Amino acid sequence: MKSAVVLLPGLNRDRDMIAALTKISGNAPETVWQTDTEIPDVDLIVIPGGFSYGDYLRCGAIAARMPVMQAVREKAEKGVMIMGVCNGFQILLEAGLLPGALMRNASLKFVCREVKLEVSNANTAFTRGYAPGEIIRCPVAHHDGNFFADEETLKRIEGEGQVAFRYAEGTNPNGSLNDIAGIVSASGNVLGMMPHPENLIETAHGGNDGRALFTGVLGIAA
Repeated sequence: MKSAVVLLPGLNRDRDMIAALTKISGNAPETVWQTDTEIPDVDLIVIPGGFSYGDYLRCGAIAARMPVMQAVREKAEKGVMIMGVCNGFQILLEAGLLPGALMRNASLKFVCREVKLEVSNANTAFTRGYAPGEIIRCPVAHHDGNFFADEETLKRIEGEGQVAFRYAEGTNPNGSLNDIAGIVSASGNVLGMMPHPENLIETAHGGNDGRALFTGVLGIAA
């Protein structure tokens, strides 16, 4: 499978994501810039983490309005797999590709540590490499990761199995409703998550719990 990584001013996890995709797939992903209006023919598009445009206005608000995001939206509508991690998750929400919002952490502090995640739905293209209910380790690094949705939206997300990951065993770092750490779109081809699976894919990272997400969505044998 071919992949692409979106580059935006202020993102600082793009090299980590490019390295992870290259190491796992064996092929370096394409890169697309903020002003690009077309994205190459790929199977997976990833928006990495960081602080796009310095998090001015709201996290991801400016990035979501860049020309490249219209191209991402068009690809999503055609069924291309889209993944946003951390700031990438915030951008997908601001762009209307996922429901809900991400607010300031309940502690009002930046959080950078390892958490535990529960795989809430193992029947998505992103989570099929895990077992239902499996607990995995994953690092987080964010200031605005507190997932919120109104009662009706939250009920729909839960009822339709759109929660992909939850913070497990009391490790919720931000106060997210229902311990939500990652969700998929109703169509199942868009994933947004706050934790960084690209930073735990090999022994040198201290573990490989994040690797199955990439092998799953890329269709590679683990």
